[in-house]
Amino acid sequence: MNTRLLLTRVGYAYIPTTDIEASIRWYTGNLELRLIDKFEDRGSAIAVLHYPHKNAIALLLVETSERRPLEIDRNGTPFPVMAMNCPDIEHTYETLKRRGVEIVRELSSLGEGKARFFYFRDNEGNLLEGAWSVWDPEDELKDGFAE
Repeated sequence: MNTRLLLTRVGYAYIPTTDIEASIRWYTGNLELRLIDKFEDRGSAIAVLHYPHKNAIALLLVETSERRPLEIDRNGTPFPVMAMNCPDIEHTYETLKRRGVEIVRELSSLGEGKARFFYFRDNEGNLLEGAWSVWDPEDELKDGFAE
């Protein structure tokens, strides 16, 4: 390993929640992430969730006392704080709609169809994005995620 590198990749993504148990159920039930660990840290609960890809970062739910959903103000328009790759974006989009997930922006295309995306909110109102593009990296799945 090259120890002279300062950074190699994003390690974790943090999402706030006022109800850790409800958010664990939402992310595992709707997005099919896996709960890996749950513990207390600095006075609040943390839940570590994994995506199926071996090299994907972990999603950490951080319990907070005040509800403050995350979103970016992009020129006066709400913009997601995180994009999650979807290998079959149409399937993901239709599945989330069928599960009653709040879709904020319908499935759209960019760059002559080289990228597709939609926006949705989690159970706490955090604005997220489902995304696919021709540039997405391919990766192996972790054990237990493949059908």
